[in-house]
Amino acid sequence: MIKSMTAYACNEAEISNLTINCELRSVNHRYSDVSLRLPDNLRFMETELRALLSAQIKRGKVECTINYKKTAKHGLGFVVNHDALTILLEATEQIEVHMMTPQPFSALEVLAFPGILQEPSTDKNELQEGVTHLVKQTLAHLVVARAREGAQLKMLVEERCVKIRDFVIAANQRTPVVIQLTRDKLRDKITELAMQPDFDRLEQELVFLAQKMDVTEELDRLATHIKEVVRVLHEEEPAGKRLDFLMQELNREANTLGSKSVDSQLSHIAIELKVLIEQMREQIQNIE
Repeated sequence: MIKSMTAYACNEAEISNLTINCELRSVNHRYSDVSLRLPDNLRFMETELRALLSAQIKRGKVECTINYKKTAKHGLGFVVNHDALTILLEATEQIEVHMMTPQPFSALEVLAFPGILQEPSTDKNELQEGVTHLVKQTLAHLVVARAREGAQLKMLVEERCVKIRDFVIAANQRTPVVIQLTRDKLRDKITELAMQPDFDRLEQELVFLAQKMDVTEELDRLATHIKEVVRVLHEEEPAGKRLDFLMQELNREANTLGSKSVDSQLSHIAIELKVLIEQMREQIQNIE
């Protein structure tokens, strides 16, 4: 199945006293590259989440961002850490002894000091299970989005394959006409220049020229590469790298066709082929 490397998915869930948000972004990349942005209390899950994402995303740069906030129903569930409070007040008294004019402070300022307020604890196993399930759900949405955009990319590439086939057929039909026109033109020119032309020598030269002008091999390879592109598009495995290689081969044959052409119509076909191949290459850059 053709999948795009570009997609976005977002989901959230309530786990214990937290509302956790998971955001996944993927863009094109030559290889698989997973980047995680986790809060400190979820760092222990980094290896697990990286493996989970890598198992589904075979190619592309994926950014996974997880944030959390306390749910409203637990907003008042703070308790004072009396040990920390005692230590803070004792330290304050020791400092004030050395101050000329000690400044009073409010209870709110004390509460703002790190460690004074304790948040309700969240069971680690519950947190791990909930976050894993959330990431799996979000990843499933991302995979669907990649597949949906991949179907569009597949359609665009197939449309251009059809057009390339038509140009290859047209070039095959035009090639013998070009050789015959060249033969007639040379024969007429030599007849004008010589009273008794050596037609045997002329035929030898024409054979040599026809071999240089022959693009049958290039056209056959173009047709073969297009068949391979269509076949790869219908495979289940990731196809981006193979398709990218086929684009290089198609472009090489189109360039050779253009360099051998001595006919305006064949030159036009070569140009159109290169335009279509470049359009395909741009689309394939986003295929997994």
